[in-house]
Amino acid sequence: MPLAPPAPSALQAVIFDFGQVVCTFDNRRMYRALSALCGLSEEDLARRVASSDLPRAYESGEISSPAFLEGLSVLCGFAFPEADFIRAFTDIFTPIPSTFDLIRRLKPRYRLGLLSNTSPWHAEHGIRTTGVFPLFDAASFSYEVGAMKPDPRIYQDIVAKLGLPPGACVFIDDLPGNVEGARATGMHGITYTGPVALLVALRKLGVKP
Repeated sequence: MPLAPPAPSALQAVIFDFGQVVCTFDNRRMYRALSALCGLSEEDLARRVASSDLPRAYESGEISSPAFLEGLSVLCGFAFPEADFIRAFTDIFTPIPSTFDLIRRLKPRYRLGLLSNTSPWHAEHGIRTTGVFPLFDAASFSYEVGAMKPDPRIYQDIVAKLGLPPGACVFIDDLPGNVEGARATGMHGITYTGPVALLVALRKLGVKP
C-alpha cells in the first residue's frame, strides 16, 4: 500500500523521467536506419526486437553493450558495425521545449533529479548530451542500479543521491504505473500528459516554477 507523503509544502526536489517527458523518442527512426544497413524491413526488425528479451536485459544492466550488439546482430542475421549501430540506435530523441524551459526555471529553487529506464548507449549518446542534463543534481539509470521502474530500488536510489526523504520529492513520468511505483515509496507523483497539465499539478503541490 502506498505510503502517505507529507504536506506538499515540504517539497524540495523535482524528479523527471526522460523519455516522453524531457525528450520524445521515436523508435521508427531507429528501425528505418537499421533497415538501410541490414536490408530487413522496418516491420520485420520491429517484430524481431519485440520478441527478444535483449532490450530489457540491456536496460536492466544484465548484459553489456557489446553483448547487446552481438545479440541483435545474431537476431537480425547481420553484423552491424558498432559506430553505425550506435548512431541508428541513439538518434531517436527530440527535445520537448516546454520541459527544457521548466527545468531551467525550477533549477534556482529546487534540487532536480533524472530517473530513467535506459541503456548505456542511450545514456551516453542521447541523455548525457541533452542540453539540460548538466542542470540535474542527480541521475539514476536502470542499467546502473540493476532495477527498472517500477521496482522500488530505483526510486530509493534517486532520493538517496539527492539526500532527501521520499516525501520531499515529486516524480514526473508519462506512465501511470511508474508514477504509482514512486508513490508506493512515499514520493509525490504526477503523470505527464502535457505541459499545461503538468504546471497545474506542480502548482497544486506548492511547486513554484
